[in-house]
Amino acid sequence: MSGGWDRRLDLGFQGCQFLGSMREPGREAHADQSVTILHAKVAQKSYGTEKRFFCPPPCVYISGHGWRVMQDHLKAAGYGDSAYRVCGYMCLDSCSQAQADTFKLVFDEQPNSKMFACAKSLFISDQDKRKHFCLLLRLFLGSRQEVGSFQSRMIKVISKPSQKRQSMKNADLCISSCSRVALFNRLRSQTVSTRYLSVDRGAFIASARHWTAFTITLVEDQRADHSDFVLSEGFICYGCVVRLVCTESGVTLPPMVIRKVNKQHAILDIDEPVSQLHKCAFQFRDSPNAYLCLSNDSIIQYQAPSSVRDPSRVVLNDGSCWTIIGVEAVEYTFNQGLACIQTAVTPFPIITGLEVNGGGHVAMLEVTGENFSPHLKVWFGNKEAETMFKSPKSLLCVVPDVSVFTESWRSLRRIITVPLSLIRLDGLIYRTHFSFTFSPELQPPLSVRGATGGGQRDGGMEGGQDDDMLLETIHQEFTRANFHLFMQT
Repeated sequence: MSGGWDRRLDLGFQGCQFLGSMREPGREAHADQSVTILHAKVAQKSYGTEKRFFCPPPCVYISGHGWRVMQDHLKAAGYGDSAYRVCGYMCLDSCSQAQADTFKLVFDEQPNSKMFACAKSLFISDQDKRKHFCLLLRLFLGSRQEVGSFQSRMIKVISKPSQKRQSMKNADLCISSCSRVALFNRLRSQTVSTRYLSVDRGAFIASARHWTAFTITLVEDQRADHSDFVLSEGFICYGCVVRLVCTESGVTLPPMVIRKVNKQHAILDIDEPVSQLHKCAFQFRDSPNAYLCLSNDSIIQYQAPSSVRDPSRVVLNDGSCWTIIGVEAVEYTFNQGLACIQTAVTPFPIITGLEVNGGGHVAMLEVTGENFSPHLKVWFGNKEAETMFKSPKSLLCVVPDVSVFTESWRSLRRIITVPLSLIRLDGLIYRTHFSFTFSPELQPPLSVRGATGGGQRDGGMEGGQDDDMLLETIHQEFTRANFHLFMQT
């Protein structure tokens, strides 16, 4: 079998059943725990005594049945409510900010069983000279037991939204197709009046606290109907038709033309790229006079009149002027089990790439990423692979033979894909978005090749199977010897 890799996530992987001797009594299947951080790609710097709080505010979602399993275990052990309540703190990474600049997160349980919190008063001052920074989230059970420290993606610092036409030098400030964005509306520049476009129970709403990440996509065929449209890549430009799709629920708005806003007018004859924190409006493609608008907590269509003085402009109301900003989401998924409650799950290993060396029975996989340690093993589905630690950014492992995943592998004519996981020596499982694919070799089964080659040897079919087993053993031993030789080198 030859190997390959892709980034499809296998949601059916029940890793805690695969630990063998490492599995702890009472450890349940599907007991994963996830920590998701949502935040903007850019942040405005604050000058002097002003505080420009990050908008939209960074959000944290905690999900997965594993949190409930762990809390139930602690409750059954006689610990008080405060011992298993999840709490957290968020601040800027590697900075000398005072304790007052660390925001304490208060988690609320949502109807979908997720826990939610947002850091509403984080900012970066002009004393911080960095052009990029990360957010640091620290989670605890109760007030003492640390779950771990989790970082956001990199955030770019800007002084103010650029009003100039963007060039390729500032491509990171442009909004690209198929990227994630958030939309918010702020009346008269008042922070307390900020409303975010959000999705609740399948309906679009304007929320004062919750915001939703949307995938914004160019629609190439502007005549495409609601159910059939062609997607396109590239930067989003004013005058283009776009679709906004909720990244979590998949709920989508009808095709809309994005327009630049200037002094509460939508400008119809501008085609420059859309930039971070630009004011914009969304004109429904199939209703040219209708614009996406909020009214209190509802989302409506506003019928905008044309400007009397300039036919290339449309007069908007306050609710139809939106600010657009690119956003990021980083998710950490792990399975602590009951044996790992007392140890932090971080530093969290992250896989960024895979490279297969060799093929057939002697294939090795190099795993590149961050935060690797000698205490990690690579697992292919439910099978542990012999793993060597090369550096904090590289692991090397032997690809298991495909025969361990299926009994009928000799006559196999289909692709087998197994998820890749990293498991710490104490049994902590780190999920990844990578999987490994075994592809069938383009040759006939052994029985067909034997018949073509002049019949069976003495002993009939049983002798052929014994020979196959012998060859298989030799191949596996050669693989292990080759791997250990590499380790010694």
